[in-house]
Amino acid sequence: MNEPILTIVVPCYNEEEVLQETTKQLTYLLEDLETEKLIHTQSKIMFVDDGSKDRTWNMIEEESFVNGYVTGLKLSRNAGHQNALLAGLMKAKEFSDCVISIDADLQDDITVIREFILKYNEGCEIVYGVRRKRDTDTFFKRTTANGFYRFMQKIGIDLIPNHADFRLMSKRALDELCRYEENNLFLRGIIPLIGFKSDNAYYDRKERLAGTTKYPLKKMLAFAADGITSFSIAPIRFVTLIGMMSIILSVLLGGYAIVQEILGHTESGWSSLMISIWFIGGLQLLGIGVIGEYIGKIFKEVKRRPKYSIEANLNLEDTPRKREIFHESTVR
Repeated sequence: MNEPILTIVVPCYNEEEVLQETTKQLTYLLEDLETEKLIHTQSKIMFVDDGSKDRTWNMIEEESFVNGYVTGLKLSRNAGHQNALLAGLMKAKEFSDCVISIDADLQDDITVIREFILKYNEGCEIVYGVRRKRDTDTFFKRTTANGFYRFMQKIGIDLIPNHADFRLMSKRALDELCRYEENNLFLRGIIPLIGFKSDNAYYDRKERLAGTTKYPLKKMLAFAADGITSFSIAPIRFVTLIGMMSIILSVLLGGYAIVQEILGHTESGWSSLMISIWFIGGLQLLGIGVIGEYIGKIFKEVKRRPKYSIEANLNLEDTPRKREIFHESTVR
């Protein structure tokens, strides 16, 4: 079997603190894989700058001048992690046999990429990087993450537990991904729907190289909400169920009130009246909010706006001379 052309896609947003070390580690990895004849010499590292406000793009450009492995895309604005990742995947599939996505902080263990390639050579179209355990997470994050995966499975959404966006996809799988045209991207849910032969590669997650996470609690909650509402109408059904239960409860309480009226035991009560008003009002607002969330997603979908715009695209051709310069600079 011929060595596949591999591209490693790395979405970046304000990653100047880690970019140099990330480039070095990924470059050495590709060199080792080439030496083992596991990948083609035209394999690349593609950094996707998602509208960074620091020197991230300048560093990508500078590195591309001296390192033949490095190329990049610059988005015209911050389009979000999922859109930046998709932009890199769609561009990389034009000249690659397989593509691996990984975050710039390299908390995901890059040594498992070798296992990705071996599984690809065995016929897998998709290989998921899955964490063995979550011991490095805080108790809160570990508990909420596990609860999220269990909830998604309960409402019928097929996710790979403890898998983020560290995965290998073949060109065939990426071509199939192009057919999923929704604007509300949740790649962790979409990719298992493709259904080609897949496998898992397990690893232990490391500490971030430097800087701070780009996914604080607020973004994680928004990401989880997008995942739920993009793949399931269970929340609307849940609100409907609550509404039906409220009607049944109201009928029972109404019957109780009539009986008390007949028996002459009724007394005017301000507290019970206000509790009922707040309870029913809260249910109505909750229902309107959930329905509004879905209507908002429909609004975004029907406009069919582009998910991202590419401002700059570094030369993607193989440049052996650059690789020689990189080797010289590392020897010094």
